[in-house]
Amino acid sequence: MTPPWRDRRGRFLPLKTAVLASLFIPGMLYGFWLASGELGARPILAAIHATGLWAIRFLLISLAITPFARALDWPSLLLVRRNVGVASACYAVAHLFLYVVDQKFALLTVISEIALRFYLTIGFVSLLVLLSLAATSTDAWVKRLGRNWKRLHRLAYPLGAVALLHFYIQSKLNVGQPVFVSGLFVWLMAWRAVPEAWRRGVGIGVTAAIYAGLVVVSGVATAGLEFAWYGLATRVNPWRVLDANESIARGLRPAHWVVVVTTALALVFIARRLTRTSQPIRRVTA
Repeated sequence: MTPPWRDRRGRFLPLKTAVLASLFIPGMLYGFWLASGELGARPILAAIHATGLWAIRFLLISLAITPFARALDWPSLLLVRRNVGVASACYAVAHLFLYVVDQKFALLTVISEIALRFYLTIGFVSLLVLLSLAATSTDAWVKRLGRNWKRLHRLAYPLGAVALLHFYIQSKLNVGQPVFVSGLFVWLMAWRAVPEAWRRGVGIGVTAAIYAGLVVVSGVATAGLEFAWYGLATRVNPWRVLDANESIARGLRPAHWVVVVTTALALVFIARRLTRTSQPIRRVTA
């Protein structure tokens, strides 16, 4: 089995090594804060929320690697996708384990809570799917499953949506973070919906228009998701929430932050496209 810091030929890769080391940082920090009593009055609960958040973050980062690799013309970035996806599964396992610890290892209570509480049920199902994706991410499983491997790993897309729903329900009224992450998830799914030929084989003007459209779609969808959540799942007036998105006078809302982040991404990707197309064409001589 090839170590995760080397490629298939056994060569040491600094990028994979750096990414692999960085994946341990959140866990190490929260482990230190938990041991030193810096996580507040309910440290285990704080650690539960943190590990769940990082599981979702790493899941979305793994989904973002392909768009970034293609938009930046950086194919070696794809080499770290597996590590990030496995890290998401590891943090999800830690999330469940800490919940068991919080329940004082009363496994029957844990099982009944998972069975009876909807958000725990979908969270547990998400964990099982994530573990199956991590377990089958090796080269051996790619060969064994053949074409079915891609079909199986496309479950990462609905998995992201279900994991976000779990995040919403767990967050209750304070859904700023899940709304923001949902907006980025919408951007990722919308990017995949754009035909490959449009993203790479068109002029810079069309490319800029596509990324501008993705900014609008993700920003509007974020505001819509926030409106829908408060309207359907809480007693908060959703129209007041929607009104807050029309101005930045009262601070930036999640939809505004999604627009800021996706606009920055668009500018980086367009700049990369301009740099790539402006490079002189090398003539091949006999």
